[in-house]
Parts: sequence; structure tokens; C-alpha cells
Amino acid sequence: MNDVYFSHLIDSAGPDAGGGGWVFQGTVSGYTSGGQVAAPTYAASNIIDKFAFAADGNATDVGDLTQVRFAATGQSSTVSGYTSGGQAPAILNTIDKFPFAADANATDVGDLTVARYRPAGQSSETSGYTSGGVGAAIFDVIDKFPFAADANATDVGDLTAARYWGAGQSSTVSGYTSGGTPPSSNVIEKFSFASDGNSTDVGDLTAVRNGAGGQSSAVSGYTSGGMGPPITNIIDKFAFASDGNATDVGDLTSTRYGSAGQSSTTSGYNSGGATPATTNIIDKFPFATDGNATDVGDITVVRELVAGQQV
Repeated sequence: MNDVYFSHLIDSAGPDAGGGGWVFQGTVSGYTSGGQVAAPTYAASNIIDKFAFAADGNATDVGDLTQVRFAATGQSSTVSGYTSGGQAPAILNTIDKFPFAADANATDVGDLTVARYRPAGQSSETSGYTSGGVGAAIFDVIDKFPFAADANATDVGDLTAARYWGAGQSSTVSGYTSGGTPPSSNVIEKFSFASDGNSTDVGDLTAVRNGAGGQSSAVSGYTSGGMGPPITNIIDKFAFASDGNATDVGDLTSTRYGSAGQSSTTSGYNSGGATPATTNIIDKFPFATDGNATDVGDITVVRELVAGQQV
């Protein structure tokens, strides 16, 4: 059994573990996929960037998505990263998959039930989830697709309201969608991984916001940056063990929206985004203690509306 796989089987020891062993956080690398490059072109990108968790540093370009896209969302299994939906400029339903074991391009492995961009992404032990988004309409759809076999997604529930550009978080037992629009929202909602069904409203962020990055520790969800308006640098934290409101626990190094979120076992990461100028910053903030983020590196190309993954 390799170390990467084993790291996902250990008990998280958190109150939300539910006796299981699924650990959403990565131990090796964070990934930033797709996005939209800076002015004046604002062209869509197919780049898959990777940066190490063990040491702070810049990302490297390790592959390409099947097509350029921005405003997609990310999911992570123990062995693969997924990028679902997005815009290029056509609105997409594509689910791309790329391997973690070797640097390589993505392959198209399925479709969402509806084409959409600016959805939120969540990951259970066995499935990826894509919630909300906008396309032909503003959607409340929660889609689920399997990790074990390449296949299309199925509609398994609804958010509490149709919204897009929320941030996604994942505990061992539940998926979360926080914030979003319209109108700009502070709602934290939760849906079960164990059984398909609708989400419920379980708390509020400290302020309304959309376009934020989502991160997850073993015991808490984080929502970083975004805009209400105004554009913010706030890092909010909410507990997985009990439903409740978020608290403001720190700041990113700059205000930003349209960034990607990644999670290691010890830290949350926020990469890319717009400040409002498009940026390449990789910020890192600790899970063990509440505090501000530090700038620890750069993604390879300045871009926003990016998707995040980790292993």
C-alpha cells in the first residue's frame, strides 16, 4: 500500500469522523486547474499546476485539461483530481480527470446532468459532488459522480436555493456549500454523503460573499476571500461537529475573489484569483491555530476563476 493512499485511510480523530477513515485533506500536493488569464486577453486556460505541501514554493505546470475553461470546480479522490463544469466560452458539462501518481494531461470521463459554470465542489470517499452553478438557468442541483468508474453524474438532491459561485467544503460525512449568489449570501448549507438528499441551512458566514475559496481541515470548514461586495480577505471558520455560524479567524494576504481552495492535513491554501487585478499568489494559513495567511509561492500563470484539488 503506498503512502499517498494510506494517508487517506487513517482516522481523522475529529468529532465529525463518524468512525470512518476518509480524510479529505492531502499530504503531498495541491493543484490549481484551468482559469482565466489576466487582462487584456482574459483568455481561458487549460493548465494544471501542482505545488508541494511539504515545503513552500512555486507551482509547476504538470499537464493540461481536455480543453481550456474557467469558472469550473474541483474534486479529489485518493488517486485522481477532477475538474467539472466551467465555461470556455461555451458553458460546459464536462467532467475531466487527471492522475496524481504521475504528471499527465486530463481525460474526459463523464458529464454533469446540466452544463454550468461557477458551481461548488465537494468530495466524499467514493464520489465527487458539483452543487449549484449557472448556465441556461441558475441551478440548485447537487450532482454526484463515482470515483471508482468513469461515468456521468446523477442528480441526487437540491441546495436550499438556486445559487452559484459558492465555496465547497467536505467533512468525513457531509458536503458543505457556503455563500454564493444571487443575492450575495451568507448561508452555510450541508448535505449528507451517506444518503442522497437535499441540503439544509446549518449556519451563516460572518458576512455575505460569493466567489470565495473553500478549504477543509479534519474538524472545520473554511471560506476565504470572496466579494459581497466589497472584495474581502476574511478567512471564516465553521465547525463540522455541530451546526452553527462561522467566526472570522484571520485574513488572506490581500483581498481577492475567484481563487481556488486546497487543503493539506495542516494548512489551508488559496491560489490565484483577482484582487481585483488577476494574481498568481499562493497563500497558506494554519489549521491548528487561528491566524493570518502568508504568501508561500506563485502559480505558473496569473489567473482567476480557477479550480482546486489535493492529494
